[in-house]
Amino acid sequence: MKVPEKYHFIVALGKALHVYGIPSYKIQSYLTEVAKTQGITGSFMDSPTWINYVFYEDESSYNYVECVPPGSLNLGAFSRIAELTNKVIDSKIDNDAINKELDIIHAKTKKINHLHLTLAYAASAGCFSILIGTNLISFAFSLLLGAFIYLLVYLTNKSTYLENVFESLSALVVTVICCMLTLVIPNLNLGLTILASIIIFIPGLAITTALEEITSKSLVSGGAKLFDSVILLFKQFFGVLLGLALMTSLVDIDLTYHVSEMPKWTTFFAIPIFSIALLPIFQVRKKDMFFGALTGITAFIMTVLLSGYGVLVSTFIGTLVVVGVSRLFGLISKTPKTVFLIQGIVMLVPGSKSFMGLSNSFFHPATTTGSDNLFEQVAFILMGIIGGLLFAGTFRERKPRKKAFETKK
Repeated sequence: MKVPEKYHFIVALGKALHVYGIPSYKIQSYLTEVAKTQGITGSFMDSPTWINYVFYEDESSYNYVECVPPGSLNLGAFSRIAELTNKVIDSKIDNDAINKELDIIHAKTKKINHLHLTLAYAASAGCFSILIGTNLISFAFSLLLGAFIYLLVYLTNKSTYLENVFESLSALVVTVICCMLTLVIPNLNLGLTILASIIIFIPGLAITTALEEITSKSLVSGGAKLFDSVILLFKQFFGVLLGLALMTSLVDIDLTYHVSEMPKWTTFFAIPIFSIALLPIFQVRKKDMFFGALTGITAFIMTVLLSGYGVLVSTFIGTLVVVGVSRLFGLISKTPKTVFLIQGIVMLVPGSKSFMGLSNSFFHPATTTGSDNLFEQVAFILMGIIGGLLFAGTFRERKPRKKAFETKK
């Protein structure tokens, strides 16, 4: 059934929000608010691979289902679309102009600075290696391998096959390179260098977002995203294990070697640089970069300061602080608080610990208590984040914005 022209702008908004990786319950909330302010009765359901729109009129209804591939997180595009949505709600833009605005937003997302992204991938890998404890040699090669990973990311845009096998292939290639390096440089921290190089793809944020959607009662979308995140984690783990199995069958490699000798003061530089490196990766707008980086730094510092109270309490309070700071920065910058909230949550997510827990039995086959402890920490961190979001009121329904002419009364 063909959807009437008057509903086309809602369909376009929903697709744009989906493409740029916004959680399903937020998309549904946005679309419902826009429909109400335009005098439209509708029901919307977003899932990882499709969006269902239902519009009701007096004697008829219109149902439109569109298949849309899973989106990738783009905070800059989300910020711009949120501004566009608010213009629609405030009746500051007509329906015909909405598609033109969306075309401009889509065009801006295609402008990519490869140099900035290369530096960002390198910096995130190097800084993370410092945060988890490494030595100077491993730090240097983490930087190089982080930049190499972006080369693989760039190549995936040229080949559908590479895009489909990217997670396992990147982990495999990095593992083989690191194993070969240990033959020349015995004091390389093998496991930590591998982890730091691919940390940007460890699905900690994706797992947290999936649990966030399940908590908000978006069970279909959340369950699908959680399963996809777990499979993604195992794809990367498979690539690492395959690389290690191949190399250990050919040469003698010490999998248990680990030396942490970086000065503690380097951590104080690694935290802000790591937070800043995430900005171009998430394509954050220039006007939101300062507050975004500050939110990430605040999140990490809070968990460190409260670490004495245990991982659950420190993560819970850290999440509450991040939500509060995100709301404050959102009011100051007129940007959706989600843009800052996600950057703060990234600094709390347990993706690296999940990966380390999986690999612990391989790198240290004689011990199992370390793995159990890591998985326990992962569970506590996830509970702390979700509990913090829940108690902070993140899952509340969006309050309808008043139209401009109403606020002037």
